[in-house]
Amino acid sequence: MNYKHLHYFWVVATAGGIARASERLHLTPQTVSGQLALFEKKLGYKLFTRVGRRLEVSDAGRVVLSYAEPIFALGEELEGVMRHPTEGRMPHFRVGVSDAVPKSVAYRLLAPAIKLPEPPCVVCREGKLASLLAELAVHGLDLVIADSPMPASVSIKGFSHLLGESQMTFFATPRLARQCKGSFPGCLDGAPMLLQGEDAAVRLRMMQWFEKLRVSPRTVGEFDDSALLKAFGRVGVGIFAAPAVISREVQRQYGVVPIGSTREVTEQYYAISVERRLTHPAVIAISSAARRELFGAGKDRNNDTRK
Repeated sequence: MNYKHLHYFWVVATAGGIARASERLHLTPQTVSGQLALFEKKLGYKLFTRVGRRLEVSDAGRVVLSYAEPIFALGEELEGVMRHPTEGRMPHFRVGVSDAVPKSVAYRLLAPAIKLPEPPCVVCREGKLASLLAELAVHGLDLVIADSPMPASVSIKGFSHLLGESQMTFFATPRLARQCKGSFPGCLDGAPMLLQGEDAAVRLRMMQWFEKLRVSPRTVGEFDDSALLKAFGRVGVGIFAAPAVISREVQRQYGVVPIGSTREVTEQYYAISVERRLTHPAVIAISSAARRELFGAGKDRNNDTRK
C-alpha cells in the first residue's frame, strides 16, 4: 500500500473536501484528486460519493478511515514527542473496552493503573470487539478488555489473558420482584427479561441455561450497551442480569434488588494484547489486581438462590 495515498485520503476525509485538503497539503486540487483516484483504483473501491458539491465518505471509505485514523494519530503524537521530549508529559495508556463489558467492571479493572506511583494518562475507547482489535493490531491501543478471548477467525497476532470471571445475579425493581411467582430460578418463567445483545458472550450461556431449566422468560429488550440495559431495568421494564462482583453497585445506583444468582452462568473478562508475556506496568497492575482482588476467592457466594 502507498501510505502517501492513504494520507491524502485521510486528509480529504477529515478536511471535508479536496479544496480544503489541498490547502493543508500545499498541493493543487488536481494533484490531490489524481492521487486519490489512483488510491481508489488500487483498492478497487470508491472511497467517496458526491452529494451536491460535497464529498461524503462511502461505506468502503469508512472502513479505510477506521484504519487510517489511529495510524496518523500515532504519527502526530510521535512527532510531538520528538519535538518536545522534555516536557514531562504523562505517558498515555490506550485501552479499548468492548461495549459488552459493564462500565463498573471496566472501571474496577482499570483503577489499579491510575494508582501506580507514576500513573499514565488512561485513554479509553469503547466499541465493538472487532474494531478495537483492528486498532490494537496497528498499535493504536495498548490493550483491549473484552468479555471473550480473541476470536480464532480474526487474523491478528494477539494473545488473550484471562483476568477472571463472575457468576451472574438477576435484579429487578422491588415492585417487579414482588410480582415474581415462586422461587428462583423458576420465577423467571414468563417474566419480562432484558437481555444483553447478541455480541455479548454471556448471552449464549444464559440462553442455554434457560433451555436447560426449561424456563422461558419473556424478552422485552435487547441491548448492546450494558448501561442502557440497566437504565431500562431501573424503571421496571424487566429483570436483568449483571456480574455478581458489582452487585452492591448495581443495587445502589439503579435502585433494584437481587432475586437470585447462579454459578452456571458466568461472565468472563480478558485482557487482549500483542504481547504473549505481559510487560507494560499498567497491564501488569490490572492483571494482578483483577486476579487477587476483584475476582478473588469468596467474591461470588450465592448459587441458584433467591434472596
